[in-house]
Amino acid sequence: MTSIADEFLVAAEDKAFDRDHRRILNYNIGKYDVAVERGLSRIANLENAKRKAHTIKWKVMENLDKFLPEFESNFQRRGGKVIWANDAEEAQAEILQIMQRANAKTVVKSKSMVTEEIHINEFLESHGIESLETDLGEYIVQLLGQPPYHIVTPAMHLSKEDIAKLFHERFDTPIDATPEQLTLKARELLREKYLRADVGITGANFLIADTGSIAISENEGNARLCTTFPKIHIAIVGIEKIIPSMADLDLFWPLLSTHGTGQNLTVYNSILSGPRQPDETDGPEEMYVILLDNGRTNLLAQKDQRQGLYCIRCGACLNACPIYKNVGGHTYNTPYSGPIGSVITPHMRGMEDFKHLSYASSLCGNCSEVCPVKIEIHKMLLLNRRDAVKEGIVTKKEKWGWALWKKGMLTRKMMDFLSGKTKNRILNMFFKKGWGYFRDMPVVADKSFSKQWVEKDKGKEKE
Repeated sequence: MTSIADEFLVAAEDKAFDRDHRRILNYNIGKYDVAVERGLSRIANLENAKRKAHTIKWKVMENLDKFLPEFESNFQRRGGKVIWANDAEEAQAEILQIMQRANAKTVVKSKSMVTEEIHINEFLESHGIESLETDLGEYIVQLLGQPPYHIVTPAMHLSKEDIAKLFHERFDTPIDATPEQLTLKARELLREKYLRADVGITGANFLIADTGSIAISENEGNARLCTTFPKIHIAIVGIEKIIPSMADLDLFWPLLSTHGTGQNLTVYNSILSGPRQPDETDGPEEMYVILLDNGRTNLLAQKDQRQGLYCIRCGACLNACPIYKNVGGHTYNTPYSGPIGSVITPHMRGMEDFKHLSYASSLCGNCSEVCPVKIEIHKMLLLNRRDAVKEGIVTKKEKWGWALWKKGMLTRKMMDFLSGKTKNRILNMFFKKGWGYFRDMPVVADKSFSKQWVEKDKGKEKE
């Protein structure tokens, strides 16, 4: 049976040598890089802002048991309902119960990685409920039957020609349609769906403890339509998304937008504090917030790696990562790809199946450098590797190989015991097929440096 790690290696090799894929990805990330550099230059003291954000998230994670009940109390005070879900199955069951109680048959969704995490579209469709993505990028990948490619930009792997071809095949638009024409077509197709939808489902960028509110950032306005037209609004949010105060948005909103897309502020920013009140003219009649654990407390229990929960999902580390830029998002086989996904996924979905992601890194540290909340991502990856070894999740071949290497490296006598020719034979015997598949194998000198040094000293003595 093929393991998830084996699938990753095959998919990564395929994408790394797909020149067209690399061209599209580098072009799209290049555009982001230019925009982000311009956006960050407008922040007066970026390093201080990042340090402050790190401190706030540290405070939250150390006091999560206080901030979450505070949010719950304040949200329910305004008529909202909070549901706690331990895992994806519980979240799915709760959503289905709400839908069945309201006899709901159609859902409109805004972009949300946590809904990808619990596979809500597939689940609802298996129960005869239509679930439609309304973010343009998400809508495109849904039409293709694919998961999102990137935390921020779901269709980053596609060129405008790819999307024009898709729309031509599905909706008979011109094969050479411009991005503006394609956007107008999508708007035309989706507008009626908002009006007919029974339920709107969203995620949330932040949970605000002191007001019992959720904050949603977007660039298309579709999330606002999802949260106002349907009679029921369900927000599914990871428990780590909490911030202490409404005032903290003054820091986190600009950090999220500049690091994600280079904007000073995302186009649409909504703060929702419950269902429609008696004196309000719009909004849902019922509003639910599902607080999802799904492995997050496993990561919270890891004192060294709980920093991974500080993530605000800006996507900056993906755009900075040389591995992601070569192998792309789908190879990771997880909603959270790139460096931050490699940190959190082994704890959320199991170290045994996903430890390989922590090795899919050059450890260059660029991800840590660009992180707006100063998560030391490259260090977290090393700690994950350490934990995999401590838990014994290694093959016998790997275990014995490192044991022999360690024994040989501990003493000079052992290091020099084998000749250079023998070492070269061993390298070719065990590593040629794997490491040397795309590379020239290193050639070990006939004599070690220490032996050459000894001979050099003896030559001097004779002189």
